[in-house]
Amino acid sequence: MGRPTICLCFAIALLCLPAWAQSSGRKTSALALDSSDTRLVKAFDWAKQQALAYVFEGDPVGPWYEAALPGRASFCMRDVSHQSMGAHALGLSLHTRNMLRRFAENISDSKDWCTYWEIDRLNHPTAVDYRNDGDFWYCLPANFDVLDSAYRMYLWTGDPDYVSDPVFLNFYNRTVHDYVARWQLDLEHVMTRPPRMNLKAERDPASRFERARGIPTYDESRGPFTVGVDLLATQYAAYRAYAFMQAVRGDTGAAQKFYAEAARVKALVNDKWWDAKTQRFYAALDRNHQFQGHAGADLLYRDVTEGGPKTQGALNDLLDRIRNQTGGIEAQSYQPEILYRYGAPDVAYAQIMDLTREGKRRREYPEVSYAVIGAIVTGLIGVTVEASPQASSLNGVPEIAVRTYPGLTTETWWAELRHLPVRDNEITVRQVATRETTLTNLHGPVLTWKAMFPGTFESLLVDGKLVKAHTEQLPMGHSGSWVTVTVRTGKTAKVEAPGTPEQ
Repeated sequence: MGRPTICLCFAIALLCLPAWAQSSGRKTSALALDSSDTRLVKAFDWAKQQALAYVFEGDPVGPWYEAALPGRASFCMRDVSHQSMGAHALGLSLHTRNMLRRFAENISDSKDWCTYWEIDRLNHPTAVDYRNDGDFWYCLPANFDVLDSAYRMYLWTGDPDYVSDPVFLNFYNRTVHDYVARWQLDLEHVMTRPPRMNLKAERDPASRFERARGIPTYDESRGPFTVGVDLLATQYAAYRAYAFMQAVRGDTGAAQKFYAEAARVKALVNDKWWDAKTQRFYAALDRNHQFQGHAGADLLYRDVTEGGPKTQGALNDLLDRIRNQTGGIEAQSYQPEILYRYGAPDVAYAQIMDLTREGKRRREYPEVSYAVIGAIVTGLIGVTVEASPQASSLNGVPEIAVRTYPGLTTETWWAELRHLPVRDNEITVRQVATRETTLTNLHGPVLTWKAMFPGTFESLLVDGKLVKAHTEQLPMGHSGSWVTVTVRTGKTAKVEAPGTPEQ
């Protein structure tokens, strides 16, 4: 039997919602996509409508969006962290900040410096994952994931709460110090830690989560593990995030310390977890401290691999999984963003089309729609925010630039993304093939734009005038050429890559 149309499905879903959820879908967003590629526009429009259907306001927990299994009326640490980019693009930055802060405010010693894995609309820990502070479900990468998400949202929003609110600061500090110590995640112990830790002295016969309170990986299907490589990759990202935010606050000592700690974690992953025989990274260390399985996507998502064969090996592992169709919808939702970042835009585009196609099993999972929006923004249109790691003073804002790098393929001749929020600005970006980018600063302060194209060019055309270009190394050995352009409020600038790139 054929699947109903998107609109009919959405209408039926609304009729079946409980009373508390009837306000869903009323949130609007100015973000819009136009393109020569009608399939892309259809995918974007579906993802936007689906994501906004999961937005709620007026509940005791404050503004939130669904970020867990549909029907739980909850948001989960891992899902929120992943959905936050798509949510920001849709204008939901206040919702994300509220949700991340709810996690931050509930960190506690009684939970061994964990917080609540999931929180429901009533601002309670979600009952399906929580019984009491000694008996709850928890994956240990989660604290690191939330810290990294807060950093990324600070870059995109410039919201000072992320670097000044005592609730956030307490969560960051507890995570990189107390949480790491309590669960033996420091580099001196992480490879030899017990698979199960912080058990109560007397076993509770009514315990529901004895084996799941402190899973050292997001891979919930196997185990028990000593540690998963995804935890180390997330820890690396969190340490870099913490270092940056400490630099913004003027604590250069803490910043330098945690940049160094991040480098140590990266070295551990690339030295100890690399399987030279198969040219792949291992996925987990089992309870007997033997390496098991292989991984790639988790490492690439956190940018923890060394360049060259190791990055290629991680990408090959991901491509193999795509070809073999292994993994669930949650894992697949990460893939387009990763593939765009690592120079595989054709495969990324195919994954977006697969995730959004009618009949796709579980495509209504909230993570899918938010991740698709995020991948189109940061990958296909190629908008990211760069900031100097050498931060400013306590009350300052680091220098930031809006960077563009086109991810269009032969499927898409041109695409234009309108009304994208970036800090205090709102911008429109139009990409034509991979050789022409136009940026309009719709409103907000003067903007620094770093316009980049694939290939090595001596000069780029800025509004028709040749300007000397800079080059830098990109993942997978590719090169990019760029110039910086100042775009004033209400103005438009165009940058083009002339002719053929130099060899």
